Amino acid sequence: MKREELVKYLDGLLEPGKFRDYCPNGLQVEGRDDVVRIVAGVTASQALLDAAVASQADAVLVHHGYFWKGEDGRVVGMRKQRLGTLLQHEMSLIAYHLPLDAHPVLGNNAQLAKMFNWQPEGHFGEQDIAWFGRVGESSLLGDLALQIEKTLQRVPLVIGDAARPVKRIAWCSGGAQGYFEQAIAQGADLYVSGEISEQTVHLARESGVAYIAAGHHATERYGVKALAEHLAEQFGVACEFIDVANPV
Repeated sequence: MKREELVKYLDGLLEPGKFRDYCPNGLQVEGRDDVVRIVAGVTASQALLDAAVASQADAVLVHHGYFWKGEDGRVVGMRKQRLGTLLQHEMSLIAYHLPLDAHPVLGNNAQLAKMFNWQPEGHFGEQDIAWFGRVGESSLLGDLALQIEKTLQRVPLVIGDAARPVKRIAWCSGGAQGYFEQAIAQGADLYVSGEISEQTVHLARESGVAYIAAGHHATERYGVKALAEHLAEQFGVACEFIDVANPV
C-alpha cells in the first residue's frame, strides 16, 4: 500500500487531532512511497531500528517516537544515528502516543482490560486517558498481582495488603502515576499503572488504596501490537511486532 494511504487510515482510526500531546502524532520521518512490510515496537530505539533494517521494513510503527516537547532539537549524537538509520534505509517512522493509549479497542488500556478481563465502566484523568471499572470476579490483591506477573512476564511492584479484596479497579498504562488521586476519587480499591513515584507510595499507604506498578514498557506493548495485527488483517501488509526488552 502507499505510505500516504497508510498514514491517512491511521489518522482516521486513532484521531490524533482530538488530543493535546507532547509530540507529533502520525508520520514523523518520511520514507519510501510503498509500504509492504511494517515493523512495530514500543519505542523507536536504535535497537528497534536495527531490527527493522534486518527485516527489510518499509515503515516502523511505534508508541514512543521522536520530537518530544522540551527536548534539545539538535540532530547530533544519538538523534543523528537514529534519524540517519531511517533516512539511509528509506524507512518511514510512524508514531502515535496518547491516541494509542486511549483508543477504545486497540489502545493500551483497552488491551489491558481485555487481557485481564477487567470490565470498563468509564474514563478519568487528563483527556479521559485513564480507565476504571471492575475486575472480572472479586479477587485478592495478591492473586491479581500474580496474574499480572504471569501475563506480563515481569514482577510488579505492589503497595498494599496482599489479602485485601479488590472489586473496583482503575488503570492507565505507562507513566500515569499522576492519576492516582483521581483513581482514589473514583472509588477504586486498586490502581494499576506502569510506574510509581516516591510520594505515590505514601499516598497508597495512607489512603488504603492499593497500587501496582507493572512496568512502563510492559503495560504499553499491547496497543501497538494490536494495531499492527489490525493493519495486517485490514490491508494484507506484513506486520511484525518486535519486543525490545526493557526492565522499566
